[in-house]
Amino acid sequence: MFEEHRIDELDADSDVLRGVASAAARLRAARSAAVEADLGPLEAEGRPRAVVVAGSGAAALAGDLLEAVAGTGFPVPVHTVRDYRLPGWVSTHDLVMAVASTSGHDAEVTARLAADAVRRGCRFLAVEPAGGPIAPYAEQSRSPQVVIPPAGDTSETPWGVLAALLTAVAAAGLPAVPDADAAVEAAAVRLEETARECRPGAESWENPAKSLALDLGGSLPVVWSATPLASVAAARFASALGANARYPAFRGRLPGALWDQFATVDGPFGGTGPRSIFDDPVEDGATRLLAVLLRDSGEPPEASEDMATVAEGARERGVTVRELATGEGHVLERLAGLIALADYASVYLAVAYGVDPLTHTPVVR
Repeated sequence: MFEEHRIDELDADSDVLRGVASAAARLRAARSAAVEADLGPLEAEGRPRAVVVAGSGAAALAGDLLEAVAGTGFPVPVHTVRDYRLPGWVSTHDLVMAVASTSGHDAEVTARLAADAVRRGCRFLAVEPAGGPIAPYAEQSRSPQVVIPPAGDTSETPWGVLAALLTAVAAAGLPAVPDADAAVEAAAVRLEETARECRPGAESWENPAKSLALDLGGSLPVVWSATPLASVAAARFASALGANARYPAFRGRLPGALWDQFATVDGPFGGTGPRSIFDDPVEDGATRLLAVLLRDSGEPPEASEDMATVAEGARERGVTVRELATGEGHVLERLAGLIALADYASVYLAVAYGVDPLTHTPVVR
């Protein structure tokens, strides 16, 4: 049952907010750890043919973030592997960065990918907290390691791993951003600003995350984006809603979503009502679509036009539309603000439904 009063009763020191509130600190700490790591072997080996990020969950999301930050001008492809096996084309010419931000089943999958990379003789880097399962493979292949500081809780964020990946690719002769120190610091500042805006003490009408959580409650959210940056943020949004609030959401990227997903606004979950002034969809228990549009200030003109078309078409059909903008700044800074807002909203939604985001549903195998 959605009890919105719970959102304003959340304590600022609650464990459920500690993970998202510490995002900036994790980003800075991991950047320092990566800078201090011995990445000389990556520099000595020169530029790889491709960069392969192997992992799952938030660790794998960091690979998508790296690709979005690097952009289309990056001289080599960035490929994230979430599967049980590395692709057949991965070989000695490629840099495989095996990343694990937590222990458990996800880390075990990553360890198998690491073993496969070492067996193939790939260039290799291990990124994980101390005592993780990937380190033995780095030691076996005499490859570098980046030991990221432990999170201290069970929350999953991609920021520590992303800082390590940015540092590693720069050491390999592939700087993803012109000035990594300035970009990381700008992203950390944006994360702190979002934490301040979305703090528990801020009332719902002035807290963008609480306001978004109130809109999400009782709806079926569809998150649409039109750029690589916004698409990664949409993936994180849907993932955070599921992991933290146990709440379903689906996502799509324009222009493809114009031809299939947009059709749902005319379907059974679309905004066809109310049919009269006495028809209350909330009291009647009707679940309606909520269109969440992630807008990137770096959108090309055609993407902006398509997003405007989607917003107008959805509103004309009675579907509620929420537009979330990245704001200005470096691509890493824009990503940080958008993802942090989504993370906070997922936590507030979980609290309103009485769900503990720190517990995880076990997978029975």
